[in-house]
Amino acid sequence: MDKAEIRKAAMKRRSGLSSEQIHEMSVQLLAYFIQQDLSTVNVIHIFLPIEKKNEPNTFLFIDWLQQHHPNIKILVPRADFDTALMTHHLYTDKKGLEKNLYDILEPQSDHPHEGQIDLVLIPLLAFDKRGYRVGYGKGFYDRFLQNIPTKKVGISLFSPVEEITDIDQYDVIMDYCLTPDGVYTFI
Repeated sequence: MDKAEIRKAAMKRRSGLSSEQIHEMSVQLLAYFIQQDLSTVNVIHIFLPIEKKNEPNTFLFIDWLQQHHPNIKILVPRADFDTALMTHHLYTDKKGLEKNLYDILEPQSDHPHEGQIDLVLIPLLAFDKRGYRVGYGKGFYDRFLQNIPTKKVGISLFSPVEEITDIDQYDVIMDYCLTPDGVYTFI
């Protein structure tokens, strides 16, 4: 299947989930995240959930990191929809976030992080068994991940599809992907 077909099916499937199901799946995702080796991680980028799109609750990950790994810097993105680029800002707390015009929570800090990022948690709608992903189609994460040496970890509510058929040179393979049912490793 191509990205457009996969995207449409995944969005429909996700929209059918209740808030209780999203919460339970997010707790299961966190259980697999907790098992990951974070000993070499100093800076982690985490996407913030878009509730109306039934995204996994990554605030659970943030809260766990702040409690168990307070030395790890947590960055969250701010999107520029004119350029399809993101900046990355230090997360302090929910009070420093506001919704943008697209109803996405973003940091209000004007001081983006410029240094290395050791691990990126990547939002996605679907992924395949080779480690390619389907997002919303704007390319923010593909541009961001194109040439940086970081560990790339997808966060998915569902198991992989067999194959995304229209992969191009801009698509980036994830290192692994967490699902409520387990961890899929690609590299």
